[in-house]
Amino acid sequence: MKEPRQDPHQPLHDRALLLHGQKRNKVLTLEEAQRYGSDSFSDPDYVRLYGMTPQQWYARGIRLLGRTAVECTRDPLADRIGRDVAAVAASLPPETRCLVVDPFAGSCNTLYWILRHVPLSRGIAFEIDPKVYELTRRNVGALDRTIDLIHGDYESMSDKDDLPRDDAIIIFVAPPWGTALDEVAGLDLRRTEPPITEIIARIGQTYPEHRVLFAIQVYEKLNADSLTELHAKLDWWMLKIYDLNVVGRNHGILLGTKGWNELLRAA
Repeated sequence: MKEPRQDPHQPLHDRALLLHGQKRNKVLTLEEAQRYGSDSFSDPDYVRLYGMTPQQWYARGIRLLGRTAVECTRDPLADRIGRDVAAVAASLPPETRCLVVDPFAGSCNTLYWILRHVPLSRGIAFEIDPKVYELTRRNVGALDRTIDLIHGDYESMSDKDDLPRDDAIIIFVAPPWGTALDEVAGLDLRRTEPPITEIIARIGQTYPEHRVLFAIQVYEKLNADSLTELHAKLDWWMLKIYDLNVVGRNHGILLGTKGWNELLRAA
């Protein structure tokens, strides 16, 4: 049962207000970030990022738009994703360097946690929205991991041909879901914006000679046909759902590889 709101005269700081309402493109104050946590989840520290509570990250100069606070992957989930990605990366030969890519940067929090857990890794992220880009660029500059944030579309990554062949690539795939989530049929991986199935195919075609690990953020309920279509594009895959929310509304990660299958069979 949720605790009573502290000030009933203030607007309810919920998903609607921050994602679609007047605070969507507003830089949140510390009070607003905490109020969103309190009003929506009975926890003023709900928006934990980069290993910090809102009070801690705000004191460090980190700032979020309302929509970023709603859409970001919080620490408890990002940390577990990072650990599971690192477990697969451990099958690589020693001293293998990893390029970790976030095509849809947002807050870069999941990328940050993957870099914390995967040795010899460096990060690159892409963000189209100028407001999100500028805030996140300043935010990640204050962190203990180096992230090269690029203002542009992830498809420009295909123009880079200087990646050593022995390096591995880890792609965190979490495009906006848009209308892809149906509470009955589940998340349709073919209807995200852009479709996850297309992203996997494109990266696979761009880097056919590299070992690629896809870490795809998913929902507990998945559209079965889209999942079958995705599996056909991968050499190996594993699905993990995290028990952080009520049953039926949890998030998870689908780990899938191209070019790693021999390593995983030997592990």
